[in-house]
Amino acid sequence: MTPTPSTILQLSRDLETGRTTSRRLVEEALARIADPAGEGKRSFRAVYGDNARAAADAQDKLRQAGYRASALAGLPVSIKDLFDVAGERTLAGSTALDDAPAAQQDATIVARLKAAGAVIIGRTNMTEFAFSGVGINPHYGTPGNPWDRTRIPGGSSSGAAVGLADGESVVAIGSDTGGSVRIPAALCGLVGFKPTQARVPRDGTLPLSTTLDSIGPLGNSVACCAIADAVMAGEVSTPPPAIGPHGLRLAIPRQSFLFDELDREVAAGFERACTVLAQAGAQLFDLSIPELADYAAINAKGGFSPPEAYAWHADLMARRGADYDPRVRQRIARGAEMSAPDYIRLIEDRARFIAQVDMRTRECDAVIVPTVAIIAPPIADFAEDANFFRLNARILRNPSLVNFLDRCAITLPIARPSEAPVGLMLVGPNGDDKRLLAMAQGLEAALAAMRGA
Repeated sequence: MTPTPSTILQLSRDLETGRTTSRRLVEEALARIADPAGEGKRSFRAVYGDNARAAADAQDKLRQAGYRASALAGLPVSIKDLFDVAGERTLAGSTALDDAPAAQQDATIVARLKAAGAVIIGRTNMTEFAFSGVGINPHYGTPGNPWDRTRIPGGSSSGAAVGLADGESVVAIGSDTGGSVRIPAALCGLVGFKPTQARVPRDGTLPLSTTLDSIGPLGNSVACCAIADAVMAGEVSTPPPAIGPHGLRLAIPRQSFLFDELDREVAAGFERACTVLAQAGAQLFDLSIPELADYAAINAKGGFSPPEAYAWHADLMARRGADYDPRVRQRIARGAEMSAPDYIRLIEDRARFIAQVDMRTRECDAVIVPTVAIIAPPIADFAEDANFFRLNARILRNPSLVNFLDRCAITLPIARPSEAPVGLMLVGPNGDDKRLLAMAQGLEAALAAMRGA
């Protein structure tokens, strides 16, 4: 049975008032991970049992002495398996790096989480080398979606989402190159935030695309994501005051590819959410962005991820290519086909595309679209390569545009308890992360009644 979702603010208050302890929270999380009836074995690639207990005990003693580094202090937090931890190999969901040297120091975001008092509970499973939005991993298993264990969790931060939904952490840290935080969050009924790329340092993170990679949190509330984001960005870990929906200008690009072939559940959930937001005073309006029609042509040769991934993987693939997931290897190998002129042209086209879309959206507070066009398909639907690549493209379609535009975005759950999880994505301008999080808190409150939350 899935536990009742807990938020950072709730548990932080419980710690402050003595209703619980960090050690108790960590023991509960570890018990869920170890439960053979659950998904812990597939959600986590490594579990830090003894270290987490020691860190929890330390946080309890600090709290008793009047020290509290942040709202995250004493809470179990998971990290995706592509962040460096000093003394360990960073495997990124693969077996091809099992002979790599151990990391010399923690990734910047890991160091900041520890300094904030977070208890790192373990490394979460992921799509190998973060290269798909599906979440399937042939090496360490595929964690089942909490709504229906026969369905995909979404990726590439698959274990992050399932572990969070199953109460194995209070917040989960993932990476997002084309939606890898927002996709599993949407498909598992969670909140997921992708910041403007430059906001959170990527030092000590195994890259997929140096142009598109971002680091973001998954949480049970917008405030959870805002607190974790602030810690990783090196800021005070206090969520911004909520901005209510009344008067917000929310643009909907209905005539774009972002609304093509939506699953019935996705379309119905999105329209229901729009009705609720309009009733709460938001000004929703259709916005024509004709330049979006050029997106596919600009990326026709594969976009940034294949060539940038290939640059990192070429030597490793030559030596250990047989150990890769063949589907991941195939996508990375495509990067060898892009010429230098093609890559330079892609950079130029992207800059022009960003400027055009920025101009079109300058009069709105945010853009809203369905996060993922489809609900989570059954894992069995991905057995054949053709279906895998077709469904992966549909899953990535909407969220990947945000990375290409280098904007900030957050997905909010909008399905009711009996329904398949569906996400609404709120997209803000480059660098407007704090305001986007403030608006998301206001929208979250307005949507709560609709969801039965």
